[in-house]
Amino acid sequence: MRGAPPPVWARLAPAVALVVLSLAQFLTPENVELGFFLAALPPVAAFSYGALGTAVFGIVVLVLLGVPSLDVGHAQGVDLVNVALVGLLSVVIAWVRKRRDAQLVSVRTVAEAAQLAVLPPVPERVGDVRCAGLYRAAQRGTLVGGDLYDVRAGPYGVRAIVADVQGHGLAAVGTVAGLLGAFREGALDDAGLDAVAARLDRRLLADSAAVEHDELFATAVLLEFPPNSGAVRILSCGHPPVLRLRGTAVTPLVVDPGPPLGLGLAGLAQPVVGEVRLAPGDRVLAHTDGVTEARDGAGVFYPLLERLPALVAEAGAGAAPPEGVVDTVWRDLYAYTRGPEDDVALLLLAPDGAPGDDPGRAPGDVPDHASDHAPGRLGPA
Repeated sequence: MRGAPPPVWARLAPAVALVVLSLAQFLTPENVELGFFLAALPPVAAFSYGALGTAVFGIVVLVLLGVPSLDVGHAQGVDLVNVALVGLLSVVIAWVRKRRDAQLVSVRTVAEAAQLAVLPPVPERVGDVRCAGLYRAAQRGTLVGGDLYDVRAGPYGVRAIVADVQGHGLAAVGTVAGLLGAFREGALDDAGLDAVAARLDRRLLADSAAVEHDELFATAVLLEFPPNSGAVRILSCGHPPVLRLRGTAVTPLVVDPGPPLGLGLAGLAQPVVGEVRLAPGDRVLAHTDGVTEARDGAGVFYPLLERLPALVAEAGAGAAPPEGVVDTVWRDLYAYTRGPEDDVALLLLAPDGAPGDDPGRAPGDVPDHASDHAPGRLGPA
């Protein structure tokens, strides 16, 4: 946050050049003039030193060029004045550069604090759920883009959201902030995930209504871990399926999707809440399409579903901490694409156990009491 200091080689380069040029001039015949190259050292020093350090280089150069007995340079009159002016200008440049660097560090510090306030890091644990999130914005130098995630504990259990809003980069940060605020209120106040989704839909509609001809929409998946149930409830609004990790086995959990948020269709096509039992050790991975739509050099999409079992095994299967899995996936994605061009969000949730798990039920089947909020259907793809 204070700004990185200049690299060591940048600070050593002017001093080394000063010594080398002086020795070269001393060793060459008198009719070969190399000393005037020393006049270029103060401007070079201005890029890595402050005003005082640059002034020292300027004075040393003036002495070497202006004192004939040193036999380094033979500057006189106008030539010596020109060298002095170059040194003075270099001092001014160094002073301005240091001041602008300090301003830039201050602005960057404020910007990073504001972005972290919008999308703070996910805690290692929320309630009885261990969490690990990974976020990479497509726009360089930013911490927040068009994707979002959050995990909150409330009276209805631990709830999580992963969403992808229209656009990416800084232009989408306002929409991200609005959705996160609405989700945090819904996690505390709304009894069902369908009510939370309706709240998010209204938030986007209200924001887009304030701007003429503006349309805001987002895909999202909402997750809920009810207390002492050993289950997860899932509601999808046009979002990629959530993945269940059981050891190294990966199963997409497909729920009947509702329309994306912000289109005003929530009242016409009610999103369906599905519920699935989780065995002890099961983990749930939600992601945005910045992962699955990333391409390699040949234009081939990143095959997350096919590569994930090996990545989970590499991270240590069920024994690996959640953050180890998401870090492994990110490294593999980056190596595959050499850096995705869209925002990327990964959220891995690992409940402490599934006390209500029914060992006789097939993985992915919906229990008889599938959802208290909407009759859902959930199962493997």
